[in-house]
Amino acid sequence: MASVPTGTIFSAATAFGSSKTVTGISNATEAVVSCTAHGYSVGDILQLFSGWGRLDRRAVRVKSVTTDNFVAEGINTTNSEFYPSGSGGGTVRKITTFQQINKVLNPNNSGGEPKNVTVKFVESDVETNINDGFSAITETFDIDADEFGGAAYAALVALTEVQSDTVLKKTLKSGSIILTPCRVAMNENVKMANGSIMTNAISINGTGRITRYSAS
Repeated sequence: MASVPTGTIFSAATAFGSSKTVTGISNATEAVVSCTAHGYSVGDILQLFSGWGRLDRRAVRVKSVTTDNFVAEGINTTNSEFYPSGSGGGTVRKITTFQQINKVLNPNNSGGEPKNVTVKFVESDVETNINDGFSAITETFDIDADEFGGAAYAALVALTEVQSDTVLKKTLKSGSIILTPCRVAMNENVKMANGSIMTNAISINGTGRITRYSAS
């Protein structure tokens, strides 16, 4: 069934647990992450920083755990060309707080399109296109300027100041979630226009490597 964006809740990760060392990640249909005495629980949302570029900065949900390992739900790393064995290690941190962003208006996004390189070899009289990944994504939305002084406004200001990695979570009406690794920028200059309320503009700058999960 088709879905509409009405009822979607926007939240930004504002607090993280301490970073823990990832000693390795398996090549599997759902990656097993080795992290000694991690202490994570099923359902926790984590952010991975990995030697594998296709996994680096991704947000994942914990599917199952043992003392020194956890399964990253839905993260398929079977292709050893993309995920070379033994080089996926790095760090991981738990997202401990998501701050809901209230009174969101005019959501929009751009980017994420496939990028192409055009090649024509000397001996050929025709060109060919080779896929070269995807462009960066930008999501934009406005918030009611009267949110000034509230927790969400303060969180957006703080994230703008530090420009550190965070995660935007969109919780759909169905309960499923979309997790976007990103950085946040808010324009504190209030936008004014006749016939509309005063707003602040928010820009979410990230990658197209979102993670999407059905309701847990």
